[in-house]
Amino acid sequence: MGKVIAIANQKGGVGKTTTAMNLAASLAVLEYKTLVIDADPQANTTSGLGYDPKEIDTSIYECMVNENEIEEIIISTEIENLDLVPSHIDLVGAEVEMVNLENREEKMRGVIQGLRDKYEFIIIDCSPSLGLITINALTAANSVIIPVQCEYFALEGLGKLLNTIKIIQTRLNQELEIEGILLTMYDVRLRLSNQVVDEVKMHFKDMTFETIIPRNVKLSESPSFGMPVVAFDATGKGAVAYLNLANEIATKNGMAKVN
Repeated sequence: MGKVIAIANQKGGVGKTTTAMNLAASLAVLEYKTLVIDADPQANTTSGLGYDPKEIDTSIYECMVNENEIEEIIISTEIENLDLVPSHIDLVGAEVEMVNLENREEKMRGVIQGLRDKYEFIIIDCSPSLGLITINALTAANSVIIPVQCEYFALEGLGKLLNTIKIIQTRLNQELEIEGILLTMYDVRLRLSNQVVDEVKMHFKDMTFETIIPRNVKLSESPSFGMPVVAFDATGKGAVAYLNLANEIATKNGMAKVN
């Protein structure tokens, strides 16, 4: 069974989509069969992997609301071993339409269940909210990665997210674990960045990834070219960091490849 990992934080601008797209691509480069699900109405993972969301007719939205078959909307990417379930703006309406549905929090779990034998990793990019779509993603996932930027107010809202995760663990998904807190946008030159790293590690020592994602120009530029950083700047700091993260996750889950 493939491992399903949600990338979640209700704070915007912390690197959720950057992490979802580049972690998935890095896992694929390391020869893990990987699927990334764009569950954010902004569809930035979709565009960052080279597809125009305006040209997407069917997305995860139709699967959750209209019960379309998810296998029919999976599209391949330029990266070998990496497939994509795209998103488009209609996903905004899914939360409204799902309000009166039975088992509304478990729609995504039902939709992706049949894919878990086909992929080693399934990465879900969540929207910057704790709405129904994000709750669906956390209910469907085995674990969650929480990106935290190395900036002022880094821990703001983290308690609320951890509380939401506890509620989901209690009521909807007892198997949900915290894969780890991922420090992002790290600038070694800034005292503040180092203070945030120290503070997060002090409070969440066992939950924090060893890998830290640096602030990196190529990492910011690559989505505008419709490709992950491992394809755009394979030897750069951003690409190396996400490859290290992919290795760390694979090793932690006993899935490291033996050369």
